[in-house]
Amino acid sequence: MTEKIINHKQQPINGQPSGLKISQKRSMQKVVRRALVVVLVVISGIITTGLIWYNIQLSPVGSDISHLTKITVAPGSTSTQIGKELKKQSIIRSATAFDIYVRLSCKNKVLQAGTYRLSPAEPVAKIVEHFVNGSVDKFTITFYPGATLTDNTNKPASKKLDVTSVLRRAGFSDSEIKTALQQQYDGPLFSAKPLDANLEGYIYGETYNFNAGSSVDEILKGTFKEFYAKIQENNLVKGFSDHGLNLYQGITLASIVQREIISPLGQQPSADQTQAAQVFYSRLSLGMPLGSDVTYQYIADKTGLARDPNLDSAYNTRNSTGLPPGPIAVPGITALLAVAHPANSDYLYFLSGDDDVTYFAKTNAEHEANITKHCKIKCSAP
Repeated sequence: MTEKIINHKQQPINGQPSGLKISQKRSMQKVVRRALVVVLVVISGIITTGLIWYNIQLSPVGSDISHLTKITVAPGSTSTQIGKELKKQSIIRSATAFDIYVRLSCKNKVLQAGTYRLSPAEPVAKIVEHFVNGSVDKFTITFYPGATLTDNTNKPASKKLDVTSVLRRAGFSDSEIKTALQQQYDGPLFSAKPLDANLEGYIYGETYNFNAGSSVDEILKGTFKEFYAKIQENNLVKGFSDHGLNLYQGITLASIVQREIISPLGQQPSADQTQAAQVFYSRLSLGMPLGSDVTYQYIADKTGLARDPNLDSAYNTRNSTGLPPGPIAVPGITALLAVAHPANSDYLYFLSGDDDVTYFAKTNAEHEANITKHCKIKCSAP
């Protein structure tokens, strides 16, 4: 009897063949893996974008390192509060990024109260260092030889080098500046200064370091101290006196030399400066007008008038004899030394040529020839 061989086919489980289930499971695993990849890519993108945003927010807001803003941090202030104030004053880009940085760097417990002068040209890391240093924090301020108290011309504010603009960029208000500049100051530096004269010519050009909480008054006194130290060191009072000038008059004449002749680098006057000082002394002794264009230009700029060689003013030394009423800028040390120790010559004229070379002359005819030959552009400008 032939035995029937029964072919037992694989029976479906739950109504489906087992091969189909395996295939579906593999498909599901692929979907999950793809989904995980997508999620990881998205998360990675979010993290990368966040890091890029974070680093950008920690970067400086501006580029002018001389522009400072005064910030006062009260005792007990949190990094969140400080960040909001910094953002409000446009010193940082983001209060949130500032707060994150402070906490990640574990400096939120060491930020000190005090007064700070901060620049938006500094990154957050540098700004935080100021808060960590606290009351010992200092700031730098530079006043420039040849600068005036104010600059009323149309130059951009960032390009102005006058005393008022420098103090504004240091974070002081106009009212603070005005009050300090209008005060009367005592000391040997002001011994010959008329009581009704302002501080033009007295804010000595130099770079200074001050505590962040310093007032305008304290800053000005620091410049006066430096100025008088230079005067004593170089025996300038005697140098001026030897030529018939008191300290105020010496500073006045030196301010004219400062504006007329480009100052050399270093601490010694150039030959052009000492020659120019000699020209002015010779003119004073002969009763001639100084004939300095920079004096009428100064008063025209200060009062908002057009630069006119015929301007009716005691500062117009083309028309008026003697020295102008006061300094027209702060003189640098080289101009001061030139006035204290002028050249020994008999020139009566000089001009700055279009090539920036100074040409001296003994007679008006020689001077006119120099104008014709060397000063076609500059000498035609007001």
